[in-house]
Amino acid sequence: MHTLNLGILAHVDAGKTSLTERLLHAAGVIDTIGSVDDGSTQTDSLSLERQRGITIKAAVASFVVADVTVNLIDTPGHPDFIAEVERVLSVLDGAVLVISAVEGVQAQTRVLMRTLQRLHIPTLIFVNKIDRGGARYDTVLRGITEKLAPASIAMGPATALGTRGATIRPYNAVDADFTSRLVDLLTGRDEALLAAYVDDEAALSYPRLRAELAAQTKRALVHPVFFGSAITGAGVDALISGVTELLPTAANDADGPVSGTVFKVERGPAGEKIAYVRMFSGTVRVRDRLPFRGTEEGKVTALSVYEDGSDVLAGAVTAGRIGKLWGMGDVRIGDAVGVPHRTRTNDHHFAPPTLETIVAPVHPADRGALHVALTQLAEQDPLINLRQDDLRRETAVSLYGEVQKEVIQATLADEFGVDVSFRETTTLHIERPVGTGAAVEIMHADPNPFLATVGLRVDPAPVGSGVAFRLEVELGSMPYSFFKAVEETVKGTLQQGVHGWQVTDCTVTMTHSGYAARQSHAHAVFDKSMSSTAGDFRNLTPLVLMSALRQAVSQVYEPMHRFRLDVPADLFGLVLPVLARLRAVPHSSAAHGSSYVVEGAIPAASVHGLERQLPSLTRGEGVLECAFDHYQPVRGEVPTRPRSDHDPLNRREYLMRVARRAGG
Repeated sequence: MHTLNLGILAHVDAGKTSLTERLLHAAGVIDTIGSVDDGSTQTDSLSLERQRGITIKAAVASFVVADVTVNLIDTPGHPDFIAEVERVLSVLDGAVLVISAVEGVQAQTRVLMRTLQRLHIPTLIFVNKIDRGGARYDTVLRGITEKLAPASIAMGPATALGTRGATIRPYNAVDADFTSRLVDLLTGRDEALLAAYVDDEAALSYPRLRAELAAQTKRALVHPVFFGSAITGAGVDALISGVTELLPTAANDADGPVSGTVFKVERGPAGEKIAYVRMFSGTVRVRDRLPFRGTEEGKVTALSVYEDGSDVLAGAVTAGRIGKLWGMGDVRIGDAVGVPHRTRTNDHHFAPPTLETIVAPVHPADRGALHVALTQLAEQDPLINLRQDDLRRETAVSLYGEVQKEVIQATLADEFGVDVSFRETTTLHIERPVGTGAAVEIMHADPNPFLATVGLRVDPAPVGSGVAFRLEVELGSMPYSFFKAVEETVKGTLQQGVHGWQVTDCTVTMTHSGYAARQSHAHAVFDKSMSSTAGDFRNLTPLVLMSALRQAVSQVYEPMHRFRLDVPADLFGLVLPVLARLRAVPHSSAAHGSSYVVEGAIPAASVHGLERQLPSLTRGEGVLECAFDHYQPVRGEVPTRPRSDHDPLNRREYLMRVARRAGG
């Protein structure tokens, strides 16, 4: 039996969860197809998902086709929950990207497809809703070719579009036009195949073309396109055949070293932590002690695997499969268990959250309960990025959008019994150093009160590179724990730069080091007033680093979204001044029938305002698509964010709050 871990991805409302239901029904896993509107679907099990009719958390179900067990992972389509999609990408063997035959390619569709292609994840495209009014065939295919995947090919024509009787007919060997398009598509990506065709056209028989189509699809070079309807079932059998024929199954090295990735964490009824793990090699059994995050270890007390639609208790989970593990109390999302898997990194594939808000309990007595609840939510979604301000007794959370804020509020009330309020959502900026800055403080020399010597240089680095730490001093010049303390403190301190925003895209190099050796006289007791500790380096590093960053000049950048705005042509003149007030910059505009389409860039801070005004501006006919694109330098007044630490930019205040060295 082979295993295929298959992700279902889509722009919100394209019918992704309905397709999941139809696939499970076609495979005989469920007797009745659930409804998103009625809240009765198999994978949207959270009460909040059922109430709102959207997927919030990734969910796993399974079915069997021939000799393949398909673990189906249904992911959120709403952009506010893109972090949930990101975690799933690292465990997929293949994907189905769902597009609506009515709306066609949308903003989120493009974001998802670019990421799938960048990670070389084999992907089929399913054009859903051919039974809906306004469904299109040629236009959607053209949009797929132009905006998503030039190397795509339709696998069958659709008839009676826009009616309940809409259906598809899979192409076969007698369809000469399809065969010709296959030859053009496949030979353009395989020189050996092209040479065989040039030598003898007859050498490319239809079976050979189908085999080559499967081979190139499995290498993520081409993307077959299937049409159908999740509601009526049209085209779904053809899609299932395509999944098993064209997508790769998982490697099954059950006897190899244990290697897996945690892609989801949740809490059970008793508050116990449950880790969802995709196994890449080896076998994990109940009572095994499983290493993770390098040096930590947990004992598996129970596990389940996916079979016949849901998870069932089992004694072991083997390579290629997905298991739910109990007993891993300290495990986190993204952790590698056993030997780290090398073929798929845990780097961020999507833009980080660009919004932030302060969350506070309605009842002050719930402050402790709120902290516990938010900590558990952060386990399930690390990108909400809790920022605790102990000085003001406030907690900030990062967001992708207003819907996510509403979901957090409802979750805290329903699952934890904590009513909260939010302050106004603000935009998350970032800082990048413009030039180079350096600073050093020498032990036993004023004004350094710590038993440590630290010198740091800050240099700008390429956009998107994050923060790197380097050494220009000998690693053996002082204990390794002191170097580690400096590195960890550097990365922690850069969460708040000169203007209070996270600093990124820079290299920090340690240029000077020194320490006071531990007392070693005969019968002497360790005296921290005369000997360096890691605390000396942790306390001194922020002062040196921020001094260097000030010298380098830290520039503030704001997040920018690309937008596509479709408005009635007669209202286009009214919309342009609003875009200008919101600091949107149109890059192109064109008439499309009775509407006008504008594309350009808009500050993330202005998106919500445009969304609010659009219905009244356009008689409810305007359609806005937005997705994060880049950061650009802030023009005009530089925004700042209050610090939540001891503020190393204010040396006097910092030293008053941080314990001094008695012997400094």
